[in-house]
Amino acid sequence: MNKKPTPAATTPAQRWVLGLSALASFVVVLDMLVVATALSAIQHDLGASLEDLEWTVNAYTLSFAVLLMTGSALGDRYGRRRLFAIGLGLFAAASAACALSTDVGALIAARAVQGAGAALIMPVALGLLNGAFPPERRGWATGIYGSVTGLAAIVGPILGGVVTEHLTWQWIFWLNVPITLIAIPLVLGRIAEAHGPGGILDLPGLVLAAGAALGVSWALVRGNTAGWSSGETLCTLAGGLVLGVLFVVRELRARAPMLPMRLFRSPAFSAGNAAVFFLNGSLTSAIFFTAQFHQVALGHGPVAAGLRLLPWGIAPFLIAPRAGALSDRIGERTLIVIGTLLLAIGMGWIALISDPGSGYVTTALAMAVGGIGFSLALPAVTKSVVSRVAPQDIGRASGTFSTSRQLGGAFGIALTGAAFAAAGGYASARQFSDGYVVAMSISAALAFAATTAGIVLPRHRPAPAATGGRLAPVASKTD
Repeated sequence: MNKKPTPAATTPAQRWVLGLSALASFVVVLDMLVVATALSAIQHDLGASLEDLEWTVNAYTLSFAVLLMTGSALGDRYGRRRLFAIGLGLFAAASAACALSTDVGALIAARAVQGAGAALIMPVALGLLNGAFPPERRGWATGIYGSVTGLAAIVGPILGGVVTEHLTWQWIFWLNVPITLIAIPLVLGRIAEAHGPGGILDLPGLVLAAGAALGVSWALVRGNTAGWSSGETLCTLAGGLVLGVLFVVRELRARAPMLPMRLFRSPAFSAGNAAVFFLNGSLTSAIFFTAQFHQVALGHGPVAAGLRLLPWGIAPFLIAPRAGALSDRIGERTLIVIGTLLLAIGMGWIALISDPGSGYVTTALAMAVGGIGFSLALPAVTKSVVSRVAPQDIGRASGTFSTSRQLGGAFGIALTGAAFAAAGGYASARQFSDGYVVAMSISAALAFAATTAGIVLPRHRPAPAATGGRLAPVASKTD
């Protein structure tokens, strides 16, 4: 009687890759959000203006989004493990510089360097993770990775509030330093070096990709402040789009492109990148405004407001590992469609019930529905982008995915911010609530757009089982 081969247990090498990749992702995502609840303290301590505070957040976001593709290409060329360690070191140094800043200009500059370190860390970490696991195990691995990353998105505001209230705002940056410094020797000692395709580094491609991402990101981040019809916004957006077209032309003709355009012939790759763009835009914008809604409209402090976001964080932590393993069995499309629909329902539910007198229990239920949906969709959409590419393209696919995700977050905040400004404001609880309802409706629409992208994904085809029940070896180059 024939028995199906059972996948072998995860090896120690794979566990180290998974653990260190998830840890690095946790720190990077945490630092994107932990600053939010410390902005008032930074403003008081450094005498920062409103625009200064915006750039304290935006400098990190811009450099992160702009340099993701560059970090991926450098990892393929010079070694993902090496770039992973360098990125962690740069992130630690920039975090210390943030903590030591005595004026807001120095803080903004250090935040930009911090974003550059994050851009080196994220794509190579994801590339190492996907290279360490065969296709039939990647869903499980990305589920664990996604659960840790999703937890960081909720812990950030809570941790920022606790640290700001009981210590000083500088400690939100000091906390990064020992974690990253401990991780560096573990990365170098426990992870095998891995490269992408060799050859000449595509410098023109790097410059065009960075310029395109900068132009589009700048327009999204500055649109609400400068005005969507202003010369600054229109020129930077147009410049980014033009450079993006030139990048595509360059990559079609280059002998060794940093992003082979043939990858976009895959419906899974193209639709997966579109889905994560809208998925992250929905959740990022919802967290951004909900944290403020609990403070401005409902009158809670930073710590209490952060704690009320927990229904969004508990679901990713508990469900994402199982959702990742489930995607290995039933396919990505089903989970992405169901998950993004649940996210849209949760966001729309919040929009319907929110006002200055709304109770928390019903809101928590709506947040839990959205959190479950996000937990089902994210591991599946991650797998859809990287699981079907050739081993030599994993780094490039990971870099593209990370860029789409970060640009989606910037787009979501910019779009919902414009809607909020048109419908509400900060003058009163009622005014904020009016704007919040509109913003959450836009967030629900973004989640539904992710559903539409998910429908385009191909049907599930089970990955071939590893011979003899053993995992396939990981192709890599070792120093």
